[in-house]
Amino acid sequence: MVRGLRVSMVLLAVLGNLAWSFSAKANFNGKLTVEIDGLKNKQGQVCVSIFASSEGFPSDRNRSLQKQCTKITSTPLAISFENLKAGSYAVAVFHDQNSDGTLNSNVFGIPNEGFGFSSNPEIRTRAAKFSEAAFLVAGPETDIQIQLKYF
Repeated sequence: MVRGLRVSMVLLAVLGNLAWSFSAKANFNGKLTVEIDGLKNKQGQVCVSIFASSEGFPSDRNRSLQKQCTKITSTPLAISFENLKAGSYAVAVFHDQNSDGTLNSNVFGIPNEGFGFSSNPEIRTRAAKFSEAAFLVAGPETDIQIQLKYF
């Protein structure tokens, strides 16, 4: 009985230390660097949106956690975001060639401009789902690479 109690106390201490360790690591603010490759040209800008859930992903930029558009100065292009908590995220990118702030498409809804998603899922007849593009931020610096696609 005493031995069982001692094992239980040790187990509780270990679990307590693990929980403290995880919560301490989860309180950091991380930096995400998104490298965008496959740009067809340097016209316009690249717009990147980070989502923390499937709500609005990938096209409702107003529901994104962070977003920014950057003039294309080099290829590949790297864009960084600060102050991300540990967790699961998905990124949507598009090459805004005419700098109008939207991903332009034809009458059938097929994009006229380049686009891409984190985790580079295969794209055929629809945009990626959050679960297909999700990745983890679990440290102070996370780097991902997105390959743009053009139709």
